[in-house]
Amino acid sequence: MKVSSTSEKTYKIPAGTGIGHVHLKVADIQRSLDFYCGLLGFEITSRYGEDAVFISAGGYHHHIGLNTWFSKNAGPAPKNTAGLFHTAILYPTRKDLATIFRRLEKADYPLTGAADHGVSEALYLDDPDSNGVELYWDRPKEQWSVKEDGSLEMYTRRLDLEGLLKELG
Repeated sequence: MKVSSTSEKTYKIPAGTGIGHVHLKVADIQRSLDFYCGLLGFEITSRYGEDAVFISAGGYHHHIGLNTWFSKNAGPAPKNTAGLFHTAILYPTRKDLATIFRRLEKADYPLTGAADHGVSEALYLDDPDSNGVELYWDRPKEQWSVKEDGSLEMYTRRLDLEGLLKELG
């Protein structure tokens, strides 16, 4: 890709820009709905026949699309190839993250990891199609550490899961 003019080289995406949704290829719509809606609590906003469903949190048109257009009854994508690493789901508060962690524990749903990144705390797991899922909350921006050069000081340390659960009282 070639960027020629100075204005094209200095363009920055607007600060208010967000990621609107992710659309996942899945092998079995119902199995995915059991995970994303039944376990994580998303709600169905629309269906497209038997092969696609849109789901959301809080009434948005869709945060996640699930489809079997090219993947019905297929196995998971190989881990060592290009593709989606994980879908990150941002919770509004630390208590909300603790609540979903407790829910996962009660369902005996396995985590693949849990980390404190300085700017955020995160739980990692795989959906039924082995797509990575990150469940996290951001610390308030004023608590983020900044290096001397102005870049964020991010790291990966063990998340104190017992401390997280203390949010629930």
